[in-house]
Amino acid sequence: MNVLVCISKVPDTTSKIQFTDGNSKFDENGVTWIMNPTDEWYALVRGVEIKEAAGGKVTVINVGDSSNDQIIRKALAIGADAAVRIDANPTDAYFVAGQIAEYAKDKNFDIIITGKETIDYNSGVVASMIAEFLDLPHVSVAEKLELNGNSATITREIEGGSEEVSLETPFVLGANKGLAEQRIPNMRGIMMARKKPIDVIPAYDSVNALTATVQYEPPKPREAVKLVGSAQELVDLLHNEAKAI
Repeated sequence: MNVLVCISKVPDTTSKIQFTDGNSKFDENGVTWIMNPTDEWYALVRGVEIKEAAGGKVTVINVGDSSNDQIIRKALAIGADAAVRIDANPTDAYFVAGQIAEYAKDKNFDIIITGKETIDYNSGVVASMIAEFLDLPHVSVAEKLELNGNSATITREIEGGSEEVSLETPFVLGANKGLAEQRIPNMRGIMMARKKPIDVIPAYDSVNALTATVQYEPPKPREAVKLVGSAQELVDLLHNEAKAI
């Protein structure tokens, strides 16, 4: 199996989020960056498991500058065989998906896997856009993937339950919790990752961003907590103040 895993760099959830230039730019000073968890824990690890079970190759791809090399090295340490970085600013989901699709269109990948969404923007659209660019079937929020040759059976999350889908390779998959278990890179993997090259290529001119960020707006501060001394007081507040009942 020839598997392409898409990974992205995101702020750690413990980082303090601030903005500059009139709230038009994200302030990266002091931010700890990590590989997007659903890309790492589910998409990448499932790709490595497929390689281990059926043979083949796992390539990771990232759209970003050289600061992203740290997460790419981690992906190699976990078990990816090769790495590609498209040297461009990932301005929006359409641009990222288009860049990945341009790279993948003549590489004969059997499966392209992404995390279901990134933890910074949570749009969850890159996988479906890649599939549209490449005219491939796409399954989102996948919780289980079973392969039998070129045939795949995928269990995906739907509202109130799950759905089982059968299809043939090639296809694009959005990985959800349950697709794989998190792996910690071992020392051997870390040492080998240092020696593996990262293929850096320029951005494709055929794809441009469709959107631009005008301004960020931080969430409003939480209001002070109101302590309630009795059930009757709570009912009165819900009825007279909150107008909830």
